[in-house]
This record gives sequence, C-alpha cells and structure tokens, in this order.
Amino acid sequence: MPELPEVETVRRGLAPYLDGATIDKVTLNRKDLRFPFPRGFAAALEGKIVERVDRRAKYLLFRLSSGDTWLSHLGMTGAFRFADFKFKEPSRYYEPGEDIKHDHVVMHLTHPTHGKLTLIYSDARRFGFMDLFARDEDSSYLKGLGPEPLGNAFSAEEMAERFAKKAAPIKAALLDQRVVAGLGNIYVSEALHRAHIRPTVKARDLVLKSGHAGKRLELLADGVRTVLIEAIEAGGSTLRDFRAADGASGYFQHRFAVYDREGEPCPTPLCTGTIVRIVQSGRSTFYCPVCQKP
Repeated sequence: MPELPEVETVRRGLAPYLDGATIDKVTLNRKDLRFPFPRGFAAALEGKIVERVDRRAKYLLFRLSSGDTWLSHLGMTGAFRFADFKFKEPSRYYEPGEDIKHDHVVMHLTHPTHGKLTLIYSDARRFGFMDLFARDEDSSYLKGLGPEPLGNAFSAEEMAERFAKKAAPIKAALLDQRVVAGLGNIYVSEALHRAHIRPTVKARDLVLKSGHAGKRLELLADGVRTVLIEAIEAGGSTLRDFRAADGASGYFQHRFAVYDREGEPCPTPLCTGTIVRIVQSGRSTFYCPVCQKP
C-alpha cells in the first residue's frame, strides 16, 4: 500500500495539472470502490475549481472552490492518469487505455494553461476510496492523525511525550497513525536502521527518565525525515502496483538498506551483520541484529 513518499509523489505529479482546473464533468462507472461514493459526489464536484492539491498522511486532498475537500486514498492499486496528456519520459508512461475495465472515475477538466484534460482513476482491486467533506475536522479519516513527519510539529521531544507510556515495540508505535501520520512498514524499517534501533525495543525504553528525548530518539527523528525526503526525491518505491501520477515507477527500492534484504550483508560501514526478517503483528520486519541495538 502506498506510504507517504508515494502519495506525495502522486500529489506533485497531479498538482501542475489540477491546481486551478475546473471540473466540467464527472462520470462514476460504479457505485463504490472500497466504500460507496458519498451521496451526490459527482454533482458536488462538477463546476468546481480545484484550488490546490494537498496531502495529509497517506491521503490526497483536493481543495475545491466550494470550500469542500475531495479526499482520495489509493489503497493498494489505485492510480490517477490522464487519458490525453503524455508526461515526460514516455518509455515509463502508463499508457491510456490500459486496464480500461478498472477505470472507475473519469473527470473532464479545463485547465487555464493545459486546456482540456481527462483525468482517470483506475483501481484493479478497489481497495482505494473517495470522500467529500466541508472541514478537515469533519472527516473521520483525518481526525486524530498525528503530526506530519516532515512538518515542524514532528520532533524527538514530541515522540518522547507520546512514547512515555507505550509498552508496544517501537516499530508498532511508529506505525500508529495517531503517533506519526503517513509512516508505513517500509520506511519505518528503514528509519529504524538509520537510527540503529532494533524494531523490537519498547517505545517507552527510548525515553529518558526525565521524560525527555535522548540521543536515540534524536537519531530516529532524523532518520524518519531523511529517509522520507530521499524517497520522495527518488519518486517513491515501486513494489507491485505503485505508479506515480505519470505512470512512472518509483526508484527508492534500489536504496533499501534492510527492507526485503533478508540474508544480505548490512550496508552500514564496518558492520559485519546480516539482515534478518521477523514477523511483528503479521507484517515482515527487516533489521540488522548487529548494528541495531536491543
């Protein structure tokens, strides 16, 4: 399922063509995706201008001139593409017309610079969903989310406050969207490796007796930020079905230090460890038992 870097990559791909575009017509080719479309969804979008495309955690937020927000979650296989506009690097372009049977939402747009465009949302497994609401605080999906890991509210001290009483393993704590918004299995594993923290360590054990953050949480905060920034710059990671807005594959998977590298040497300089895989809460965790300290 796309994590924060993948969703941010899609947002950056869509924004130049949606910011300022008028939604002329919306066609829904079915009544639902993972969940039913909101009542009157198509009519509420038609005639509105997309003022900007935002992101919160793993959600795309299309801010409309009506004051409403159209939310989209990509699920596992959801993807946006344009039917009549080819992006750069055509060899990596997701060709229009591919998997037409999975094209569930079709939007005809008029952009002040790019003219007429047709935006298509395709989703083979239909684990994605869309919603519409007037205020962010009205959305059950956005309510209670933790700070954005690339925002000013995220810090080692902020994590220390949230981790102080958490007996859960640090990996599970970081995957809790109420603690940090947008992190998923891949980038948590990578960030913990960069901070040299074993994923099984209890979250509260990383907090000093004073209640403040120590060096390990400082390293973790830095690891989270840097791995996300590098992943966004690389266009995200392509695992199975992820595609950016232009249909291009992400490339950060080629930089994985631990994720999906079981049995391979640890890339940390001078480390003699070998990457191992364990299962936590039904999900694979990869780490180095030598340089990621218990």
